This record gives sequence, C-alpha cells and structure tokens, in this order.
Amino acid sequence: MPCVADWLNNPFSIVQGIFAQNVPNSDWEKKVTEYFKEKLKENNATNWVPSLNDVPVHYLKPNSLVKFRCMVQDMFDPEFYMGIYETVDPNTNTRVLHFGKYRDVAECGPQQEIDLNSSQTVTSERQTFYCVPVPGESAWSVVVLNLQFYAYISASQARVSPSTSYTPSRHKRSYEEDEDMDLHPSKQKEQHMGNSHYCGGDIHGCVEPKRLETEASAGHHLISPNCSPPLDLNFPLPGEKGPACLVKVYESWDSFKVNDVLEVYGILSVDPVLSIVNNEESCAVPFPTDSSALDPMECMDTAEEQRVHSPPASLVPRIHVILAQKLQHINPLLPACLNEEESKTCEYLYLTSLFVSNFMSELSPVRAELLGFLTHALLGDSLAAEYLILHLISTVYARRDVLPLGKFTVNLSGCPRNSIFTEHIYRIIQQLVPASYHLQMTIENMNHSRFIPHKDYTANRLVSGVLQLASNTSLVVDETQLEQGQLDTTGVHNVTALGNLITWQKVDYDFSYHQMEFPCNINVLITSEGRSLLPSDCQVHLQPQIIPPNMEEYMNSLLTAVLPSVLNKFRIYLSLLRLLDYSISDEVTKAVEEDFVEMRKNDPESITADDLHRTLLVARFLSLSAGQTTLSRERWLRAKQLEALRKARLQQQKCVNGNEL
Repeated sequence: MPCVADWLNNPFSIVQGIFAQNVPNSDWEKKVTEYFKEKLKENNATNWVPSLNDVPVHYLKPNSLVKFRCMVQDMFDPEFYMGIYETVDPNTNTRVLHFGKYRDVAECGPQQEIDLNSSQTVTSERQTFYCVPVPGESAWSVVVLNLQFYAYISASQARVSPSTSYTPSRHKRSYEEDEDMDLHPSKQKEQHMGNSHYCGGDIHGCVEPKRLETEASAGHHLISPNCSPPLDLNFPLPGEKGPACLVKVYESWDSFKVNDVLEVYGILSVDPVLSIVNNEESCAVPFPTDSSALDPMECMDTAEEQRVHSPPASLVPRIHVILAQKLQHINPLLPACLNEEESKTCEYLYLTSLFVSNFMSELSPVRAELLGFLTHALLGDSLAAEYLILHLISTVYARRDVLPLGKFTVNLSGCPRNSIFTEHIYRIIQQLVPASYHLQMTIENMNHSRFIPHKDYTANRLVSGVLQLASNTSLVVDETQLEQGQLDTTGVHNVTALGNLITWQKVDYDFSYHQMEFPCNINVLITSEGRSLLPSDCQVHLQPQIIPPNMEEYMNSLLTAVLPSVLNKFRIYLSLLRLLDYSISDEVTKAVEEDFVEMRKNDPESITADDLHRTLLVARFLSLSAGQTTLSRERWLRAKQLEALRKARLQQQKCVNGNEL
C-alpha cells in the first residue's frame, strides 16, 4: 500500500496506478477521487496537506498535493484538454496510453511523439476559476491554521524543501505568544528585527514564515520578467497579500460561483513552460493537451487576455482539483461542516455534534464575558454592546422576493469625530471575526476607490472592487471621516452601491452594456457623529460612561487584558450562532401578533410595521445569542425592552440637537 509520502508528495504515482489498472474502464476518475477522499478522512490528514495560504509556492514540491482556502474572484471560459492521449515511439511503433487529467503539460518520453489522430484520444472539459485568498481574512485565523500545520510537521518530521517539501525551521511560540504578536504589531516587528527565524534564500534574506512572502509585493502588482506593465493580481481589497491561483475543476463546477469561498485539494502545477506564452519573443507552445491544434492560446483574441489568463506559474500557480468543498464559514476553530447534509461520516457527525453541545453548555458565561468586553470597548455603554453582539451574529438566512431576511446593519451614532475611536473599534471586531474590512468614508476614497467590480472585455476578466467580499465579512464604515466636499460621478456611484449593499444585500457588477446582480451577505457597521447618510436597519446612539484620557492606551490595555483562550471562545460563539437554525412556534406567533395590535392601539402613530420587523429581528438574535433556537415570551419582552431603551435614547438626543436625528 502507498505510504503518506506517496499520496502527499507524489500523487501522480497514485493516479497513474489507478489509471493503469482501470483503463479503458471510465471509472478510473471516480476511483481517484474516492482514494484521496478516504485518505483525507484519516487521523486529521487534512492538517498534513501544505496550504498555499501559509507556505510559499517556491517551498513546495511541484506536482505535490496542496490545499488552498480561497474566494472565487472570477471564472474563465471552460477549456478542452486531452483527458486520455496516446504516444508512439517512431522507432519501435510502441504505443502507450497516458492521462491528461490534472496536468498542464503532456507527459511524453524523449523517444515518443503524441499521436493526435489516435482513436484512443478522449477530449475532456474543465473549468478554470481565478481564486484569491479570502479578502480581509483576519491574522488570528491565519495563526490558527499555521499552528495546525506546524503541529503536524513537528510530529511527523515531514520535510518540504524546494525539491521535496516545506521545512519550517522557525522556533515554536505558544498560541498565547502568537496572539500577543497579532494584538501588538510593534512587538512583532521588534522580535523579527532581533530574531529572524527563517532564511528564505540569498536574495530575500531571512523572513519569518508565518505569512511568508508568497506575494513578493505588498500590493496588487507583481512584476514578471516577461510582462510589462506589472501583473495585477486583482485582489478586491487594497494592500492584500497572498497567492492568487488558477484553480482547475474537473467535476461539478456548476455548483461553484463567483464569490464562493472554497477549500480545494489538488495537484500543484508550476511548470516553467506555462510562462512561455508571456514571452513575446518565444514561439514555443506550453502544452499539447488542448484539442484545438496544439496551442490553447489560439482561442484568445488579445495579448492582454493571454497575459491575464496564462500568467507566469511562479506568480500565479495552478491547482488541479481532486477534491473541493464550499465552506460554510472560514473560522478554523470550528469544524468545517456543521450540517448533516455536508458531513459524510457518522464519526464526523458525532464529533461535530459533541463539539457543538459542549460549547452550548457553557454559552451563558461566554455571552456575559463578551458583553462585558464590548461594553468596555464602547466606553461603558452596555446597550450599544448588546446591539453590537446582535449585529455580529446576524446573517441573511433567506430571501423573500428581493428582500433579504436577517440582515441587521447597525448605525452607531454619537462617535467622536475625526478621532481614532472607530479605528480601535475595528481592531476589536477584527480580533473577533474571521474576515473584515475598515472602509474610511472620505471624499477622497469615495471619488477614487473602485467599489464595483467591472468586466474588462479586452482582457476578458472581471476586475475586482472593494465590495467583492466573501459571505459574512464584517464591513466597518467610518463616516466620522466625512467632511464637506464634492462627490464626482464615481463617488456617487460608490455611495449608491454601498447603499444598495446595505438595503438589498446585493452588488450590481458593471458589465458595460448591462449590470448583473450578485447577492451578498455582508455585515455592515456604520460609525458616525450624527445619523448616517447611509441606510441602516437600526440606529444606536452611543452614550459613553467612560472618557479615557488616552484612547490608545485604554484600547490597548483592553486587548492585553483578555486571554487568547477567552478570545477563542468569543470567536467560536459569534461564528457558531450564525449557523444555528431558528423558528417561531404558532403559539408564540399568535401572541406576538396580539401584542403588536395592543401596541398599535396604545400608540398608533409611533408603532409601524417596520418597528415590528425590527423588534422581531432583535428577538431572533437575542434568542440565538442565548443559545435558544425558538422564540420565547421572555425573549420577546426583552427585545421590546431593548427597543424602548434605544428609541428613548434617540428621542433624548433629538430633543438636545433639534432635528439632527
């Protein structure tokens, strides 16, 4: 039987063995998938597989098994390839069948030629997705995934070097130390300067491999020796790092779409011949596995399209997918799948159920600690902290016609103007959720940023924008930075797009001749001095009970005081509650309806259908925050109480400031 090293370091040997045993039977492809699926179920084997998110591509063995956690940024046209082809030796006339699946370059011996007219040739189809790391992924999420991989490396003494595998030689730190580095970047910088842990080569010197420079650039652009201008990796958010990959999918690609978050397991392809098409002086062809003549670039109309669709493999590696799954969430502290449909084994179901039940048993103290933590972060305002918890566990659970149900955009008004308060609130949210982005709503950003993805027909690709985000990303919009000024056409379009995202949870991508709606599920928190210019589902006016003399020191001490183990509980709490089902019994529904009628009788002008909808949302998230999946009379009354307090605060502020609110 093949050992671990075989299916990890040389998966082609496994595929070749199955192919040789089963050809001409067409079941060989299914057997390959089943083989690797079973291998990955064994003893946390998914942690054994090196991840392109964490390990630089130049430290991975070509044609080895890798994994990649990514968002589908674009999908290219399907491509045809030789699924099975035949080679012939002109001297002996010996014929050999080969598989073209999982390959970019056809395998052909020195004395062999590919017989393009062979009756054994099978033309197949595959779909290419352009994938990027999840936009705005939090550093703590990367730390957890790194530690899982390093734990395997340390235990198994597996070696990965430029010719075999990856060898992490950094000194291990405890998880608490890693967390401390994430919370205090200055300390991380100091440690790196004083104690480098990993030598990445003669040119780049020594770097720490927690998030090694797979990017070679801090921005979107990488310079290819054969490309001018620099290659744009098309990341949605500015300043993002990480590898972009061409992910080639062979089965069930219709189930994946743009903006889906995937985890793929496949064979890494970085063959230098793939870069030949980027060299205008070369007439070599990259591989003869395409059914249209020999050059797959022939079907591309422009040089720009060729450059974008076939970038250098050293910068944009290829992954030939053996297994892929759409992720419900990207929190590495939770099991990957939390519903029965996606869980394939009884053992997995049992362990997942055990994890959830164990955590739910201690939910109440976790909620209390989180409420206290956020109350301190919001300067002693416990009501605002309550609503922030409800916001962080909100999610779009259904759509009725065009109306997204479950969205809960909160406008936190009363925030200090032009201060660092919002920045610190974002830092705290960033420590709690797996993916987030801080959008400063300035005239400059509105007029010059690219919010809406648009189609570039010259390069035949979707050019990304800031609002191309993965599901359940937390978007913090800082309106306190907004000053007087003139919005140009781009600015107006960006503000409109932001408003549509909040109201309808959709972004209209620009395809020049038409717009195409892409539904999304983004949690938006707006901080503002007065009432926001943007729409929101709920406005909460901040009433600070503490005025720290030094906001920076106050927020830093708050983050320092909380233990990493407690932070982990907060992270599990917020991610897990989003995934729970929720229902309202007929009995409680009737009681709510009767209560609403009574409220309308007592105060017909101030109680509207919108108030009922918002109170039901608050009651839903209050119930879920307590681990209850049905609405009780107690939670309904508590929701009414919170809403009454919130409205009274707004009314009080309105009386103070006239009609501002």
